[in-house]
Amino acid sequence: MGKIMNDSASVSVFEVVGNALCVASDDGQRVHDRLSTALKDSRHVNLSFRNVTSLTSAFLNTAVGQLYGTFSEDHIRTQLNIEEMSLDDLVLLERVVDTAKQYFKDPQRFEQALREEMDDYDD
Repeated sequence: MGKIMNDSASVSVFEVVGNALCVASDDGQRVHDRLSTALKDSRHVNLSFRNVTSLTSAFLNTAVGQLYGTFSEDHIRTQLNIEEMSLDDLVLLERVVDTAKQYFKDPQRFEQALREEMDDYDD
């Protein structure tokens, strides 16, 4: 009988970033690249936020949000599991994901709305 392939992966945000402050987009990109590779292979991914003390929407946009440009919402929902994240950070993640889903549904319309909103600030 052949070996059973390991169809799950664990990604520790703390280990990938190298510290407890998850604030920079380039750190988010490193997390994203690991998630993306596992999701392309249709592996289940446990994304752990253990030991993370500071998290920004910029980091989450890059790490998780941009996955919605490559993978379907169903694929992400069934393959990606978030672990050990504080309630406040989960709320932030939910906002980031909602925004990402809207953006990738219609990028031109989203950017136009953003431009109009920015024009309102200039007045």
